[in-house]
Amino acid sequence: MYFEKEYTDGFFNVSSNHGFLPIKEPLAKLPSQYDALQYVIDRLHVNQANGILGIPNEIVKAVASIPNYLSLVEQENDVFILQALYRAYTFITSGFTLELSYQEFVKTGNYGVARALLPANIAEPLVCVSNKLKAYPWLDYHYAYSLGNYVKKDEIKGLHWDNLDMACKFVGSLDEIGFIMVHVYINEESPELVDYVMKYGKVNSDSSYKGNIMCNELLARAGITMQEINKRRREMWTASKHENYNDFRVFIMGIKGNDKIFPNGLIYENCFNGEPQYYRGQTGAQDNIIPMMDIFTGIVDYYPDNQLTQYLLDLRSYRPVCIQEFFNDLREYYKNNSIFEKFKKDLNFTGLIYLLCIVNEVYLFRNGHWQFVQKYIMSN
Repeated sequence: MYFEKEYTDGFFNVSSNHGFLPIKEPLAKLPSQYDALQYVIDRLHVNQANGILGIPNEIVKAVASIPNYLSLVEQENDVFILQALYRAYTFITSGFTLELSYQEFVKTGNYGVARALLPANIAEPLVCVSNKLKAYPWLDYHYAYSLGNYVKKDEIKGLHWDNLDMACKFVGSLDEIGFIMVHVYINEESPELVDYVMKYGKVNSDSSYKGNIMCNELLARAGITMQEINKRRREMWTASKHENYNDFRVFIMGIKGNDKIFPNGLIYENCFNGEPQYYRGQTGAQDNIIPMMDIFTGIVDYYPDNQLTQYLLDLRSYRPVCIQEFFNDLREYYKNNSIFEKFKKDLNFTGLIYLLCIVNEVYLFRNGHWQFVQKYIMSN
């Protein structure tokens, strides 16, 4: 049963203690033996004075100056160092390949063709560290851009987006920082939500337990938490101005699905037998809260059969393996233990109302996200 297992990779631990956030704060900097890599990361963002990406092709020289740390990476076993390395290398990869697209956008308003070859001094250690984490060697949401990329400004304060900075960044603007740190702020509520999902399974599977009072109470609390999550989601409008989204959007794009930017994929030098690779871009749709609630409530049983659904299901493989396993077990349990069917059978009308409240909050989240798409992407 999903509520009897531990889902962890040492960095994430899906539980009532941590939810979908790392088990402790990510490293802000790489260890000293990777100083050359950290040096480039610190100067990567466009808005920094003399920033590498602010000068056309300057990143080529910077990347060439980074030693090939493959032998060091091969020896690493500390998952927090591996995550920081993965984060750094994927930022360098996106910055290096998509810098040409960015420069063309600055000139013409259209994204240009990206670089098609990632040099071996970046490609080899990146592929190595991604294999250790069982992740794709491309910028992702969990280990790289968002959940594993926050730094507290004031250590004693919480995870409000205004108290967070990014360890790695592309443009360094308040809009970029606010945009992605809102996701961390939302996930501050995930431990509580995971706790209710775990406890519901335990109560529901307890053969000695009679009645629906505790089930109803857990759903009621989950609904209140979802309301808070939606409240935090709406703070995106304050945290990041939608008209400035294009300043950094290109750097979080993927290879797959962007044929005009990567017409022939991306070659990782000395890797994959020289075959071009295709990976999807970083997106908040890789977050875990809504997919978890889809499975828990049974919404997943009513997904429409269309391209968007196929895309969302494809994104499941872009999550950490421990979270993928959690979703698989959660799905397996609720296929046979539908909350909706149980409450109908029991004539538990109060429980059905609480279930509907959660479904409504999921709808509001999705509808709010669609409003983001309209303003942040389509309007630009």
